[in-house]
Amino acid sequence: MRIVPLGESALVVEFGREISPELNDKAIALARQLNEKPFPGFREAVPCYASVGVYYDPLVLRPENKSVFARVCTEVEARVDQLSVSPSVASRLIEVPVDFSDAAGPDLAEMCEILSITRDRFIEMFCGREYRVYMLGFLPGFAYLGELDPSIAFPRLSTPRLRVPKGSVGIAGRQTGIYPAESPGGWRLIGRTALELFDANRAEPSLFSPGDRVRFVAT
Repeated sequence: MRIVPLGESALVVEFGREISPELNDKAIALARQLNEKPFPGFREAVPCYASVGVYYDPLVLRPENKSVFARVCTEVEARVDQLSVSPSVASRLIEVPVDFSDAAGPDLAEMCEILSITRDRFIEMFCGREYRVYMLGFLPGFAYLGELDPSIAFPRLSTPRLRVPKGSVGIAGRQTGIYPAESPGGWRLIGRTALELFDANRAEPSLFSPGDRVRFVAT
């Protein structure tokens, strides 16, 4: 584990630098523990692939005999020592209906041609496994999902689109994700869903949470 500062009011706890369900479980568990049992001056803990961003108010944590960063490090290290990691096997399974037509997935035909695979086989492979929600980021409600079968992995576009339609399902390497709102983006677009992924008026604005499982269903 490594703890590094992130400006004057945050730090990052790194458990590793690889995409790993085990490391992601640790990140989710630490973030949950901090959010449920905050220390004085704590603001928020956000889990990522294999790390956690911990945000705090330095004015509340004014230096005593050591720096604010050192005080928060001591608090975080104690929490890590007490950490109980539960695998995400009990997490929610969310089904996502997807339209894989040319209009909804403008990159799919070219991808299939380059990969020497039929559209039906690509869709079968893409929908044939569950994907883990590793983290949320980029846009509110945007879930980074992994991992794809390596035989259908595909690099990002060399030049991002200026407008990606809301609900577009994209691929970048062995990751997949869904754009919760219209935005620029460089992921390869293979389909689109009508699900509302983020609504600020809901009790839980984001449809997905880290640790959830996602299965795509062709419509």
